Amino acid sequence: MRRVVGLAVAALALALAGCTSTVPGTPFPVDGSGSRGLVGQYFTDLNVTAEEGTAAQREFLRRTQHPDFTDRSCDLGDLTLRIDPALTTLRADPRWRPERASSRPSGEVFVVAVTVRIRRDGATIAQQIGSQRVVVLAGKVYGFTPCPTR
Repeated sequence: MRRVVGLAVAALALALAGCTSTVPGTPFPVDGSGSRGLVGQYFTDLNVTAEEGTAAQREFLRRTQHPDFTDRSCDLGDLTLRIDPALTTLRADPRWRPERASSRPSGEVFVVAVTVRIRRDGATIAQQIGSQRVVVLAGKVYGFTPCPTR
């Protein structure tokens, strides 16, 4: 069981690490409005569901999976994610597309530096710093659920 958990955590970390390229550009102002405010609220809501447990976070990730990529949704099993963004690093990333995707997601793509804590039963079992993409589409923020392999 420990080996399976270790492999799942390693795979999740690698999935997040694959998105750690530097994106040139000017960060958004630190005023909390517009897209920046929406992105901040997305991560706040994600972390609230992590505190509520795996079922709540699973439902949040299902609801907020980008509509162009619902076939790429994953089940994190008994893991939850706490993701803390450094919103001062938020930048538009108009050229990005998900790995193995033939097109960009619809909407405005952003990249932000994050600290990810992978948790089981409320205890942190792994932590990583990387970057994550989110998309603002029609006033709502969508993400891309990382997929651990077992």
